[in-house]
Amino acid sequence: MTDLRTELRIERVHGEAETLLQDWQYVHNLIIPADPLPLDAVRERSGRNHLEVAYLGDVLVGCSTVRPPSEDPTIATVIARVLPEYRGRGLGALLHESNMAKARELGATAVETVVLGSNPEGLRFAEAHGFTVIEEYLLEPGDTVPWFTLSRAVDGDAQR
Repeated sequence: MTDLRTELRIERVHGEAETLLQDWQYVHNLIIPADPLPLDAVRERSGRNHLEVAYLGDVLVGCSTVRPPSEDPTIATVIARVLPEYRGRGLGALLHESNMAKARELGATAVETVVLGSNPEGLRFAEAHGFTVIEEYLLEPGDTVPWFTLSRAVDGDAQR
């Protein structure tokens, strides 16, 4: 049996790493087709957020985002994305662990995550990891697929 902890390679995305930027963009745009990002937007995000891409060996399997606390200095946003064909193997949990460690490092005591309603696996994953829905909304007038904001404490399963 493969030990995913030793097999999974997580790389930090930064503005000069073109391949990492493109890989992060690919995963994001595949999983969030309602909000595709051009490469320049990914590059800009890599300067203000903690972006990572995940590989099993040399195979791209996912990406993640940690947005540092801003308005409320106690809340960070964490998002783990795993390509559909690699879900159900524990990769999302490992990305989530990495995200939570970064949120703690940034001083957050609570985290939020955002999931597109067309991703029921993402909603189930978030809820299984202690997140509770705190908001449902449409990004743009005329949109039909809702977004969900979910929240939890950094340590433990309690909602903020």
